[in-house]
Amino acid sequence: MARYRGSVCRLCRRENLKLFLKGDRCYSDKCAFERRPYPPGQHGQRRGGKYSDYRLQLREKQKVKRIYGVLETQFRGYYRRAERQKGITGTNLLLLLERRLDNVVYRMGFASSRNQARQLVRHNHFLVNGKKVNIPSYLVKPGDMVEVKEKSRNVPPIVEAMETVVRRGIPNWIEVEKEKFRGTFKALPSREDLTMPIQEQLIVELYSK
Repeated sequence: MARYRGSVCRLCRRENLKLFLKGDRCYSDKCAFERRPYPPGQHGQRRGGKYSDYRLQLREKQKVKRIYGVLETQFRGYYRRAERQKGITGTNLLLLLERRLDNVVYRMGFASSRNQARQLVRHNHFLVNGKKVNIPSYLVKPGDMVEVKEKSRNVPPIVEAMETVVRRGIPNWIEVEKEKFRGTFKALPSREDLTMPIQEQLIVELYSK
């Protein structure tokens, strides 16, 4: 499956926003975005000026794709599904992305980044409602319980992520029992709960053309 294999720090710099793609490194003084807060490339420090509406819309779409780690075809599929649902299309899109199993694993603190969560899910370390699920894009429903398999509870990345989860915080729509290595996706978050600086209406405008 196609995946971006380059430096993820370049992505943060390109979007002019810390996307927390490298887990705990993003909270340290080693963070590349903190040391070089300008776009990558030879002319990065000279970029600027007025952006067109299309460029703003495109950058917003790219930013959300990179936050959640999905590629264009998959992202467009989420948008079409959000468009068919009742309610506000932009909000529906973000809620679909939040329901991805790799994102829920990250939110629960079992991984230090969404990319790491995706790998852990693929390697069969998690159960959903007692059943093995190894598909990162699996959509978790309110009330679903996600737990680390008993044989995987000593896996170093999971242990390390749980030790540092306080730094990232656990959202209020998720309940985690650290001692039992499990968490419950209690309810869908409201739009106000999603605090990343995302202007989803720009994405709707882009795809509506």
